[in-house]
Amino acid sequence: MTAPELVPYWVELLASLLLVASGILALTGAIGLVRLRSFFDRMHPPALGATLATWCACGASLAYFSALQGRPVLHAWLIVILMCITVPITTILLARAALLRMRAAGEGVPAPLGQMPDGVRIDEASPSPADADPR
Repeated sequence: MTAPELVPYWVELLASLLLVASGILALTGAIGLVRLRSFFDRMHPPALGATLATWCACGASLAYFSALQGRPVLHAWLIVILMCITVPITTILLARAALLRMRAAGEGVPAPLGQMPDGVRIDEASPSPADADPR
């Protein structure tokens, strides 16, 4: 099977439904990016929408081209694997950069981990159970 006319109808239907779902998810992420107010709220819809939309588009590609060639075509999995690795890392780096900029601007954000708001370190502020008097 190499001609597109020989692809079963159910595979074309599955691929088209997955592509429509991919577009809806991408649109949902874009709407979330526009409507939400703070940077930290805006980070999640595009990341989740893009990841799920990529899964749907790659699933459509896998189904259609596997049916077209008559054998499993798994090249699209590379896209999914790279997206699953890079999107969370990018989201974390953007959040850390935004926190750093907000702290430098003096905005009210939580103190870095390991520090109390007045600059006293957590390990100095409260004694550990090992330091307690054994009486």
